[in-house]
Amino acid sequence: MINVTIFNEFIHERENETVRRIYPDGIHQVLAAGLSQHDDLAVRTATLEEPEHGLTEAVLAQTDVLLWWGHGAHARVADTIVDRIQARVLTGMGLIVLHSGHHSKVFKRLMGTSCGLTWREAGEKERLWVVNPAHPIAHGLNRFIEIPSAEMYGEFFDIPDPDELIFISWFEGGDVFRSGATWRRGQGRIFYFRPGHETYPIYYQPEVQQVILNGVRWAAFRGNNTVTGINNAPNVKVPLEPIGR
Repeated sequence: MINVTIFNEFIHERENETVRRIYPDGIHQVLAAGLSQHDDLAVRTATLEEPEHGLTEAVLAQTDVLLWWGHGAHARVADTIVDRIQARVLTGMGLIVLHSGHHSKVFKRLMGTSCGLTWREAGEKERLWVVNPAHPIAHGLNRFIEIPSAEMYGEFFDIPDPDELIFISWFEGGDVFRSGATWRRGQGRIFYFRPGHETYPIYYQPEVQQVILNGVRWAAFRGNNTVTGINNAPNVKVPLEPIGR
C-alpha cells in the first residue's frame, strides 16, 4: 500500500468564484478522488490553514508520497514544515510538485535555484509531448496530451538539469517548456508536473490523472533503509586490503 498525502493551499477555491465553480471542494479533493480509485493507494489531504498545515511529524512519517499544490500563499508556509519535508525526502519520501508549486519554498529548497519561469494566462491550447516514452511516468500515454485551454509556462525555467525529462510542452503562442522532469535528492524521488492552473478544469482530464497516478507509483520508491546513517545503524570500519596483491 502506498500512503499518499495531497497538500493544497485551498485558498483560491474559497475566495474566487470562478475557481469555486471548477473545484467546489478544492483541487486536493479532485486529485484525491482520482487517486482513491486505485486499491494500492491510501490517500489523505492537508491544507494550509490546518494546524502545521496538516503536515505533522506523524503524518509525514506515514507518507510515502507527498503531492504539493500551491500558488498564492507560498510565503505563508512555515519554514519548520519545509525543513520537515526536506528531511523526509532525503530519507526516502517521494515528492510530486504540481503547476505553480514550482515557486514553493519546498521545491526551491530542494532544487537550490530560483525555479523562476515566464508565463502568460491566455487560455492557449497546450500539447504536452512525451519525450521519454519508456519512463514509468509515461505508461499508458499516447505521443502527446492535448489540453484545450491552459496557462502558458515558458522557458527559461530556472531549475537544475533534470535527471530525466519526460514531457515538453508546446503552446499556441509558440512557447515551449520542460513540463515533466525528475530528480533524486538523498533517497527521495521528485517529480515536477506543470499542468493544473486553478481556473481550468485540467485535473479532471483522464490523461493528466494518469500521469499523476504514474508519478505517485514511481515516486513511492522507499529507498535503501539499510544504508548507514539512514536508520542510525552503527558505523562499521572495514579493513582495507593492500593494493597490488
